[in-house]
Amino acid sequence: MLYSSAASWLTLATASTAIATLLTAESDRDVPSVGRRWLHGDDKIRGVNLGSLFIIEEWFAQDAWASIGCKGFYDEWSCVKHLGQSAADAAFENHWKSWIIKDDITQIAGYGLNTIRIPVGFWIKEDLVEDGEYYPRGGLSYLDRIVEWAGDAGLYVIMDLHGAPGSQSPNEEFTGHSTANPGFFTAANYERANKFLEWMTERIHTNDAYRSVGMLQVINEPIKRRVNATDADDMLENFYPAAWDRIRARESKLKIAVKDSLHIQFMSSDWGSGHPDMYLSDTTNIYYDQHVYWKFDNRAGKNKTSYIDATCSLYGPKDSVIVGEFSLSVASDVQDTAEFAIQGHPENVEWYTKYFSAQVSNYEKSGGWVFWSWRCNWIHQFNDWRWCYKTAVEAGAIPKDASKAASLSPC
Repeated sequence: MLYSSAASWLTLATASTAIATLLTAESDRDVPSVGRRWLHGDDKIRGVNLGSLFIIEEWFAQDAWASIGCKGFYDEWSCVKHLGQSAADAAFENHWKSWIIKDDITQIAGYGLNTIRIPVGFWIKEDLVEDGEYYPRGGLSYLDRIVEWAGDAGLYVIMDLHGAPGSQSPNEEFTGHSTANPGFFTAANYERANKFLEWMTERIHTNDAYRSVGMLQVINEPIKRRVNATDADDMLENFYPAAWDRIRARESKLKIAVKDSLHIQFMSSDWGSGHPDMYLSDTTNIYYDQHVYWKFDNRAGKNKTSYIDATCSLYGPKDSVIVGEFSLSVASDVQDTAEFAIQGHPENVEWYTKYFSAQVSNYEKSGGWVFWSWRCNWIHQFNDWRWCYKTAVEAGAIPKDASKAASLSPC
């Protein structure tokens, strides 16, 4: 578990307390370092994703996407190629400046949340981008800014490699380059990903802005075995153990104590890519990510009662697992019916509070939860707060104090 004796505990009672009690580096280290931050032993991860910040997904950021000049394009690759590199860099910089600002981080902490998960693409380390690839440049200084704000606010950070070299899943804009034939599953692209993970590990341990980053996710939502078992199995055997070893080797080179080492996170076996620890040399401080979207699960049924029943009974809590993505959305064929609609149906808000509370009460039986996402705009031609934590709180669907939500569960 994240809350094991190997970790050094810091309370999240206030931002000032969290910063004041940061662990000091051991005196015999010969490199600049900051102590790893961990949550208090009796607490759970309660967080939000900063989706569409460093990898924009048009479907829940339509206004922002259009303002960059990307309307009509599906992913960052195609938009950058269309705009040209210099124009794209300038346009995306305007987005990075404005999509998440310091007030957002302050508000996240003020809502009783203790964690942010930051999806990034490998291309934020620009020397990994090859000729003929199209990604925006200049995002790193804005990532540095976000994590420093998080540290100041007392927020724990999960750094998530969301978009891998060559793309790790077919036809997905979250990879940065939607392609029917993902090319991640080669020795050359594994090496590029490992170079990213080594670099990010060192940055976390030696740059004070990253003082509250405690978890590094090796890759987000890679291809499932039912889609391509050959690629998934190759990743398990050849990329996962190398990624683990490269992160730990870099920490060893930096003389990082075990108690200060990063938690390394993989998609759980429930994701469908296989058992991530099958070939690992060690599992000290391992953690798993599970994504639970009842919208896409037929077991949720078609009415409010069936959704609550599924939420309460079908998720099985597991040790060392964080539900790193979930939402309040329901199946597309019922989301706009009178029973579930949110436009012009204020009477449904109370049910969505129950739906949220039922989910988080179960996810807190594991390691906790991270909602997808903090901010969005113009989903289905309106601001659909079922995907947007910030506006769901404003609508009254999510409690203003996240730590109290589980106590409202109907389960």
